[in-house]
Amino acid sequence: MKSESWPAIFPYEPRSNQKVIMEHINDALDRKGHLIVESGTGSGKTICSLAPTIEYSLKHKKKVLYLTRTNSQQKQVITELRKIQSKKQIFGIGMQGRQNMCPLLEDRPDLKKGNAEELSKICGDLKKASIDGGKGCKYYSNLLNHDIDDVRLLAKKDIPTVDEFVGLCKEYGNVCPYEANKLLLKEAIVVTAPYIYFFSPIIRRALLDWMNVHVSDLIVIVDEAHNLSDYARELYSRELTVRALELAAIEGKDIGNPQLTDSLKLSGACTMMQSIVQSTANEYVVDDDGLVPPTEIEEQLMSRLKSTSRDVQIMIMNMVTHGDIIRESKRKKGKLPRSHIYKTATFLQEWTMLEEAEFAKLIAGGENPRLEAYCLNPARATGILNECHCSIHMSGTISPVDEYRDSIGLPKDTDCLRLPSPFSKENRLIMFTDDMTTKYDTLARDEDMIPRMKELISGILKKYPRNTILFFPSFSLLAKFSDIASDINRDIYFEEQGMSQEELMRTVKNFKLKKGAVMFAVMGGRISEGIDFPDRELEIAILVGIPFPKPTAKHKSLLNYYDKRFGKGWEYTVKAPTVRKLMQSIGRLLRRETDRGVAIVLDSRMTQLKNEIPEAQVTDNPMEDIEIFFH
Repeated sequence: MKSESWPAIFPYEPRSNQKVIMEHINDALDRKGHLIVESGTGSGKTICSLAPTIEYSLKHKKKVLYLTRTNSQQKQVITELRKIQSKKQIFGIGMQGRQNMCPLLEDRPDLKKGNAEELSKICGDLKKASIDGGKGCKYYSNLLNHDIDDVRLLAKKDIPTVDEFVGLCKEYGNVCPYEANKLLLKEAIVVTAPYIYFFSPIIRRALLDWMNVHVSDLIVIVDEAHNLSDYARELYSRELTVRALELAAIEGKDIGNPQLTDSLKLSGACTMMQSIVQSTANEYVVDDDGLVPPTEIEEQLMSRLKSTSRDVQIMIMNMVTHGDIIRESKRKKGKLPRSHIYKTATFLQEWTMLEEAEFAKLIAGGENPRLEAYCLNPARATGILNECHCSIHMSGTISPVDEYRDSIGLPKDTDCLRLPSPFSKENRLIMFTDDMTTKYDTLARDEDMIPRMKELISGILKKYPRNTILFFPSFSLLAKFSDIASDINRDIYFEEQGMSQEELMRTVKNFKLKKGAVMFAVMGGRISEGIDFPDRELEIAILVGIPFPKPTAKHKSLLNYYDKRFGKGWEYTVKAPTVRKLMQSIGRLLRRETDRGVAIVLDSRMTQLKNEIPEAQVTDNPMEDIEIFFH
């Protein structure tokens, strides 16, 4: 790439890898195609995607939508937009949901648990009341009565993060930041938002309207793209739990327990469904879950009701009607328009109409059994990418790229670019032991395996007082090794299941501040992805096992789907996600060119992944190899 051909607004001296990325992006933009980029952390993918797409957008009247998996990842986008602005005046803005931007939620804690749809309805009613002069939302009323030119000018000048924009709106008239943000979207050349703003059809339609752009004039950048397939499947999956049915039954009694059919009242229908879910769990769950025969639930309903499928549909429709009445009644009172009856009925509607080729009908056991309609085809959500002007997908660990391309429904001629790590191979050592494993069958047979692994881990932690993270395939395995903490004199921190983002970041911050600290975390968890540990904040990563997916009914359904569709079930559903989780965890070690670190995988099954991770070498003496590396 010639020096004069990279974007004039690129704010740095581009490195060779960056020039290659931008060259491929320019080609994708010109041919209205798609590009998948795999390039290691620290290679500057964010700025490489922004600079050429912004320059192209300005010339061709397009807009850029930069999608992130989490809200926190938007901050890096804003940081790079500010750098670009030093070269050329451009305007970019971040978008998040009402949960993060609505100040009314602080005044009304009862609304904090509302989902996007519920909050949208409440917001719409309050805005209408404000316009009509009634008792609406004071923040929206302030927006109606204030000139927000000061906010607009400062936003264009400083390109604030979402948090900073919320602060601006509070300072200048205490106006609603969510609604003010929507007003500015039309003026932005770049909008950064969470995945849901584009992949949820309802929210996408609203966003495109706010941005005043047709999808065909949109350039979409997908950050941390290796997460997209799983995200899209979950977005289109649904579940119904026994607990939700219990709440629906209580709700039915609260409204007088109306008749659904001549012989069945509303609460009775919910109780009957509880029994059906429980009996289905008893019949089909093996270990964690089980596959439900396609018409099992419908047949049980017909059998218990002694009726036809048409009668079952009438029962469900009557449930929908009563649920809708409850939602509207709550809405008129200014409460969250939520109904457990409505949720139950709409789930049953969807369940009976599922496309069997693209959904798995599952039952999970445990204390709260649940039915799950699991989406096998992520392209149901991601297919919209084919209607954009261009899409760019970036990740440090997206291989095999053909699996990603096929899964989300991109065309076969999609440009797939894999670049080597920009860091010296001398700065990282990846090794694995060939006499240890966390394979379930082996652990059950060899009682000495876990004690031997603990002995090696304790030895490493005692001899090398460097910041270390122990990564485990699951929280359950992590718990079996947690007693190591009492055996060493180090500051110990744990990633815990279900901990809030605030708790997690506080734990990470404390770990970074200590010298020789130890963190227990999980592969595929939040610490293994998206958190930087530069310099000596992390020097040793011990991967206790390999995160092969558990052979549940859900996973077997997915494997079977990919076998039928692409002939690559094992490669796409076992090997690909396993390698990504491994490399994401190992990738925490090197975040800058001067970083150095060691990764030790305690699992002989690494030999199955040698083609994907050729850098990994077997070790007979990990303690000695660590000593040699650091000295």
